[in-house]
Amino acid sequence: MTVFVNMPLCKMYICFSVLAGLALLCFFYISAFCPYFGEDFAYILKSIKCGIRLTKYKKIKPFYSILDCFLDAAKRHPKRIFVHFEGRSYTYGEVDKQSNKVARALQAEARLKEGDTVALFLANEPSFIWTWLGLAKLGCPAALLNFNIRSKSLLHCFSCCGAKVIIASSELQDAVEEVLPTLRERGISVYLMSDSCSVQGITALSDKISKASDQPLSRDLRANIHIRSTALYIYTSGTTGLPKAAIVTHERVWAASFLQSICGVTAEDIFYINLPLYHSAGFLIGMTGAIERGITIVLKRKFSASQFWDDCKKYDITVMQHIGETLRYLCNTPKKDDEKNHKVRIAIGNGVRTDVWSEFLHRFGDIKVRELYAATEGNIGFINYTSKIGAVGRVNFFFFPYTLIKFDIEKEEPVRDSQGLCIQAAVGETGLLVGRVTKRSPFVGYAGNKEQTEKKRLRDVLKKGDLYFNTGDLLRFDKENFVYFQDRVGDTFRWKGENVATSEVADILTMVHCILEANVYGVKVEGHEGRVGMAALTLEEGQKFDCSATYTQVVNYLPAYARPRFIRIQPCLEMTGTFKMKKVKLVEEGFNPAHIKDPLYFLDPEKKTYVPLTEEIYRAVVSKEVKL
Repeated sequence: MTVFVNMPLCKMYICFSVLAGLALLCFFYISAFCPYFGEDFAYILKSIKCGIRLTKYKKIKPFYSILDCFLDAAKRHPKRIFVHFEGRSYTYGEVDKQSNKVARALQAEARLKEGDTVALFLANEPSFIWTWLGLAKLGCPAALLNFNIRSKSLLHCFSCCGAKVIIASSELQDAVEEVLPTLRERGISVYLMSDSCSVQGITALSDKISKASDQPLSRDLRANIHIRSTALYIYTSGTTGLPKAAIVTHERVWAASFLQSICGVTAEDIFYINLPLYHSAGFLIGMTGAIERGITIVLKRKFSASQFWDDCKKYDITVMQHIGETLRYLCNTPKKDDEKNHKVRIAIGNGVRTDVWSEFLHRFGDIKVRELYAATEGNIGFINYTSKIGAVGRVNFFFFPYTLIKFDIEKEEPVRDSQGLCIQAAVGETGLLVGRVTKRSPFVGYAGNKEQTEKKRLRDVLKKGDLYFNTGDLLRFDKENFVYFQDRVGDTFRWKGENVATSEVADILTMVHCILEANVYGVKVEGHEGRVGMAALTLEEGQKFDCSATYTQVVNYLPAYARPRFIRIQPCLEMTGTFKMKKVKLVEEGFNPAHIKDPLYFLDPEKKTYVPLTEEIYRAVVSKEVKL
């Protein structure tokens, strides 16, 4: 019998087999040597899509802003709930109309016009949102004042942005009255979100808003706004001194609002904002990000660990934010049986410690923690889209040029070579993160503060004449291209010729059973080079400071130069409004028991424990009778 072989078909089978084999080999290679290829590719794809959209918005005439995105959402689904707040709900349509009323009231009362800056001194409440939207409809930038600041700090922040109008919540009236004489001297118009006010120099605004028309305003009122126009002034947290007013352009607003999309937030999600709206996390990533997605937000006056999960269950929250110490606060709440009974699937934020991250997932379930690294005024950022515990992102030079450079902790300046150029840090080595300033990645700077703006500019980094943004942060890249935050410049100190990272020491200290919080810093000791380690601690409820256990912990887990020689027990640690620990005052106060009322302790290597720091021991340390 004759067998006929179809040669073309046979060749095709062989070709397919070869291709399948190659594909299988590629799969095994990628799995073995590029385990994060899929996630990297998905991130790049999402980022490219967002970049294309931003380019499109730049070219549209008139410019398409985040306000226009909100207006389109209000037209598409006017009855969709935009904000849940304290038992009340406000739809996109209602917020749109209310913002029209605000804009018309301010147009009539304050004679606002395009380009006029208005300072918002408002609490976390829906009126914050529609007041900002009303200002945006008039083409007015908003300066977002921290509602915790008072007196000189309040005046400083207000003065930075050049505003001639301030709008305050009724509960902040006392704070306004404290600086009212100065505001009146400067000719500042002061408005209060109240139906009436008897104080001369303060005008009630709520009654004017309620009487104003809710009809849409002409787009001509903001006809000259473009992508590089100033949209906001957002203030730095003030961990190292007086806050600085970062200039936030409309381009930066769009870039921040895309973060939700990149982190996997969809149009069906419900977003929980319990961080202050005066901060970039709450306002840009949270609120404008929700506008970009067209979703519902649940707004809280302030973060509450005890009410957090009840709120999540009540409103079916699917996306939460974290910052600073908030996840640790959640982990410190009493354990319950149904802790994983919720719908939260994504947590977006920054500042979580590795041990807290692990405990959070163990207690509250498989939540995708999207840890970020960014600064309001900066031109570089990272996202850990892989959920690798401890990392703040992935090395990716695809979008923005940046590098890590060697940094001299003692001199607090970059290390330079014989040609005066900076030296790049090696993989695994801690270095200063700097981002190259280009047209695509600009650094605009701080309002009313040329000196601080210039301090952030670093020249002649990799070649003569180049310009970089100095983040002031020390980071580390590992062999797998993950990025790890190490410390702030100024927080890291040098002792015994070694660099001490305060965040690492704090992590070790909080493992001790009696210690709740640890704020680590370096203090000067006369006659010694560098700064010796000190830690301000708060204790677990009902616990006393365990001198022996703390000594054992630091000796077992820290090298001698990194061990805190002085301990200060405080009832609470001073925090910024975004839950970052303040150090400046602690550093200035030092460790003199004659001036400090809090209990102080000294690490005594001979007794192998921490002992109460008496004035006698203090004098012995200062006179060098005791060796440090």
